[in-house]
Amino acid sequence: MAQVTVTIDSKQYRMACDEGQEEHLLDLARRFDKYISHLKGSFGEIGDHRLAVMAGIMVMDEFTELQKRVKGMESEISTLRKTRDDALVKADKNDAALTGALSQLAERMEALAGRISVKGEA
Repeated sequence: MAQVTVTIDSKQYRMACDEGQEEHLLDLARRFDKYISHLKGSFGEIGDHRLAVMAGIMVMDEFTELQKRVKGMESEISTLRKTRDDALVKADKNDAALTGALSQLAERMEALAGRISVKGEA
């Protein structure tokens, strides 16, 4: 386990993390510290615990909004995939109909060519 020291509200905290995750943890702590600084600037000294709870609620609010956006995007992706799949099925049906029509046309042309060659030999 790796260990890093993060700074939140000018206080240092030693934390453990998985190897290779040190920078990620430091970045998360910096981002959380911004919430604390914003709240402290807005409300003043209201206590560390209260600041931490309020910052946590702000983070969860943003997280919930992002979850809603992801669900909306997943729904949109699902709709787009269905539309694409329906279009492919329709295209396959159109291709089959076109192939059938071309096959019938080729048969008629061969029959006409056969009649023409029989009349030409007579």
